[in-house]
Amino acid sequence: MTKAGSKGGNLRDKLDGNELDLSLSDLNEVPVKELAALPKATVLDLSCNKLSTLPSDFCGLTHLVKLDLSKNKLQQLPADFGRLVNLQHLDLLNNRLVTLPVSFAQLKNLKWLDLKDNPLDPVLAKVAGDCLDEKQCKQCANKVLQHMKAVQADQEREKQRRLEVEREAEKKREAKQRAKEAQEREVRKREKAEEKERRRKEYDALKAAKREQEKKPKKETNQAPKSKSGSRPRKPPPRKHTRSWAVLKLLLLLLLCVAGGLVACRVTELQRQPLCTSVNTIYDNAVRGLRSHDILRWVLQTDSQQ
Repeated sequence: MTKAGSKGGNLRDKLDGNELDLSLSDLNEVPVKELAALPKATVLDLSCNKLSTLPSDFCGLTHLVKLDLSKNKLQQLPADFGRLVNLQHLDLLNNRLVTLPVSFAQLKNLKWLDLKDNPLDPVLAKVAGDCLDEKQCKQCANKVLQHMKAVQADQEREKQRRLEVEREAEKKREAKQRAKEAQEREVRKREKAEEKERRRKEYDALKAAKREQEKKPKKETNQAPKSKSGSRPRKPPPRKHTRSWAVLKLLLLLLLCVAGGLVACRVTELQRQPLCTSVNTIYDNAVRGLRSHDILRWVLQTDSQQ
């Protein structure tokens, strides 16, 4: 990029009193550091160069009183352009500016302004008007400053409104959080009270059960003498002679088992087995004994002896 130092040598050589002319220097960027070293250069001419932007530190050249940036390619001014509080004369003719930074409202000493031949926003263009003579350029400076102050105030109000909305939202969030915490505390309090009531009931139930347990021995001691002084205890019923019935049941069970075995040995193919032959023989002998009433006579005699 071309700087002023590459054409014409040191900037001090171009300083004429308080005026520094860097126009037609084919500049692509502003030599801010060199300019900051020349606080006497209160009048700066940077017209007819190839500047498309101004660096942010350009706004630190607060000693500037008159600034000519006409016939460049500037698309916007730095956001802190309003720091050039001593600026009285500003020429921005024939650039590519659409809007001005809000800080432009801080240029309280600005008396002369030219914004012609820029693709300005329609509202700003209407406010600026023409700058065909000294009077119109002074009016342009005054109107634009008033307009930018109004824009700044509107933005400040909008900022305050947003802050107020955020504060209200924050208050609502805090209130909601407090309500939630209060509700949770109430729930915990209720649960605690219910737990206390449950434990109290359990304690009362245990005490009642203990009292009931203590009363039982007293009732038993009170009822014991009555049993002694009352009627005689009942005698156990006389035992019945059940021996014969037990024998008969046993015999019936044996007969059922034998009958099952006999059926198996007489009906099935097991009758040829040695065991079944013995069983059949026993069966035949038993039948003959029953026919002679020997076993029945023995059972009746045993029962009469008991």
